[in-house]
Amino acid sequence: MKRKLAQRMEEFQPGIFNVLDDRRQQRLAQGLPVYNLSIGTPDFLPEPHVVQALAQAASDPANYRYSLTEVPQLIEAVQQWYQRRYGVRLDAEELMSVYGSQEGLTHIGWALCDPGDVVLVPDPGYPIFEVGPALCGAKIVHYPLLEERGYLPDLDAIDLALAQKAKLMVVSYPANPVCVTAPDEFYHKLISFAKAYDITILHDNAYSDIIFDGRKGKSFLAYEGAKEVGVEYNSLSKTYNLTGARISFVLGNREIIQTFRRLRSQIDYGIFLPVQHAAIAALNGPQESVERNRAEYQARRDALCGGFRSIGWKVPDSQGSMFVWAPLPEGYHNSIDFCFELLERTGLLCTPGSAFGSLGEGHVRFALVQPVEEMKKIVAAVASSGMIGHEA
Repeated sequence: MKRKLAQRMEEFQPGIFNVLDDRRQQRLAQGLPVYNLSIGTPDFLPEPHVVQALAQAASDPANYRYSLTEVPQLIEAVQQWYQRRYGVRLDAEELMSVYGSQEGLTHIGWALCDPGDVVLVPDPGYPIFEVGPALCGAKIVHYPLLEERGYLPDLDAIDLALAQKAKLMVVSYPANPVCVTAPDEFYHKLISFAKAYDITILHDNAYSDIIFDGRKGKSFLAYEGAKEVGVEYNSLSKTYNLTGARISFVLGNREIIQTFRRLRSQIDYGIFLPVQHAAIAALNGPQESVERNRAEYQARRDALCGGFRSIGWKVPDSQGSMFVWAPLPEGYHNSIDFCFELLERTGLLCTPGSAFGSLGEGHVRFALVQPVEEMKKIVAAVASSGMIGHEA
């Protein structure tokens, strides 16, 4: 029997992450060291009071039923957190939970996109930004993020006809993979642009609490008019190290939120209640760990970026996110080939920039998921490999 599968699956081939992991396992099987900086999974532990809240709720058999929606205490916790953290007031109808930003960013396309709708996504950008709209049959158009513009979109350069056709625009700062933050004037201009062309903005704000050098992580919703044009995703995964718990929030425009909630009512029965209680504990509890983890991420960034610069690899400091965006060393031109050679000669595993779009070529991304002492070992391994300062 020749099975006929959906043609759309031709677009989803095994990714570079699978290939890199295969190489990692092969190296480990040979007894060789691997420094894995390829995947952005925090190595910090969630706070004990958060674990305790989840465990206590999980010990109650009544919490194993469908939740259907957020418990009132969670709605209130999110409202109070956004008010404290960003100065943003949210009505209960202006927020909802999702199973992590990745899932939420994918499924919201079903509520907002029809076949043929134009969706603007960044290049380089996080791959999930275009997966959801693509599954809906939308037309994906990439807007460039260029180093000479500080990796900010040039809204004035977007073709008038394209702007008039665009239905959605995905934006994310602090940005993965390019590791920059956006100034206030950008958000003001973005909101004006969205209003002028009736474009809905989806802002991914997963890293607003991982920002460096005294910068202040902000919310898109804190800018006047933002709720009129879009929504924001905010995740507990990176801020509170709850990646496996899978809980994030979509916040902002009431009509978008309620339409998305109506869609989800057809396919979902709500976040597991113990996870909701863990989220309440994280949002309402002590926040010292957020600052402590941010300081550790910055120390790791300094050790890696500063260390690489000290051996001749011109790697700029990340402004925000848990990543570093590095140009290929002199003599190298293909990011995938460079990653394989780097792994073979040093044991260092990173992600090729081409995995994030055509304009990502010429770069690699490192995740800041190893302590400072390991970062120093990584720099030493690269220095002794002879790959820096020599023709490839």
